[in-house]
Amino acid sequence: MLFLPIKYFEAPEIKERVNELVDALDLFHVVPQHVYCFRSKGSKAGRTIARIHGMGKIWQEALNLPTYYVIEVISERYDEMSEEEQEKVLIHELLHIPRGFAGGFRPHKGYIDRKTVESLYRTLQKQRETKRRDASDPE
Repeated sequence: MLFLPIKYFEAPEIKERVNELVDALDLFHVVPQHVYCFRSKGSKAGRTIARIHGMGKIWQEALNLPTYYVIEVISERYDEMSEEEQEKVLIHELLHIPRGFAGGFRPHKGYIDRKTVESLYRTLQKQRETKRRDASDPE
């Protein structure tokens, strides 16, 4: 059986959405310029839709670099989702970034669940609706 390597592509449209989410949801601990976004193709990761990668503390020290995170969306699954579900996936991945923004991760248990993601998504929708109303309100 021939295994083709996974391929990675920068995803500026995902980055734009992530930046919007960070701003809209007041995720003040996330440093947007240190979060990169990629789309992968060819992943064999079963049901995984997206994942987040952090730069471990040892690498930060060795290379004398600040913390960076990479959000990877797996094209074969992510691209087929509705815009709403895609945003929920990105919210989920952003929730893995801890308050200290130091390269580690928040676990699912106690921090990340469907209820939390849904609540943040509703907050996002309410905020967008308010902006739409304000924009169309001729003062």
